[in-house]
Amino acid sequence: MRGCLFNHEVTMKVINFAKQNTVINRYVAELRDVNIQKNRARFRYNLARTGQMMAYEISKTLHYSEKLIETPLATASASTADNEIVLGTIFRAGLPFHQGFLDVFDNAGNAFVSAYRYYKDKECKTVDIKIEYIASPDLTGKTLIIADPMLATGGSLELGYHAFCTKGIPATVHLCSVIASQKGVDYIKKAFADYDNVTLWCAAIDPDLNEHCYIVPGLGDAGDLAYGDKL
Repeated sequence: MRGCLFNHEVTMKVINFAKQNTVINRYVAELRDVNIQKNRARFRYNLARTGQMMAYEISKTLHYSEKLIETPLATASASTADNEIVLGTIFRAGLPFHQGFLDVFDNAGNAFVSAYRYYKDKECKTVDIKIEYIASPDLTGKTLIIADPMLATGGSLELGYHAFCTKGIPATVHLCSVIASQKGVDYIKKAFADYDNVTLWCAAIDPDLNEHCYIVPGLGDAGDLAYGDKL
């Protein structure tokens, strides 16, 4: 839902787990470590574990109601979520992060978009984003969780969101990243300034981008670290 009542200013909620005491901090420390990064399987595993823990935190924000369950002996009650969830991700680095969310929300729908950045100049300093492919269920009225591990400039996450919204407008949106730059966070806050249903979740927020638009200190190229170098 865009805008809010009484015309008061909308401020996007930003959660930075690096400011909390949480096991997520351990996973991020391993993701950053140049020695542990040499193990691709471990790198993917830590992306997935970060997604699992973030999904657990998001689960606390959902809408719940009591349901009755028949056991072999009697009837029990359980408070379970009512939200219809769709997990969206951006190829390719987002895949293991996405899997972590799917491990928790195992009955969720799934949506995928390909977005890649390319340099518009020979000096590799001017970055643009291109969207090529999208596959998604109907998102109308659903809870959309977008998992994109690196939030550098914010451009790919914004374009990914708008690409998904061609498949319907979700009721609630959670934008999730492992490491974000402060510039990227500021960009997303501005881009979604008129939305009162969007929350940004970050495992860590780093201060800088270098001249090639990589997050500093960051962790490098998440896609290459997870799946190997590309041409």
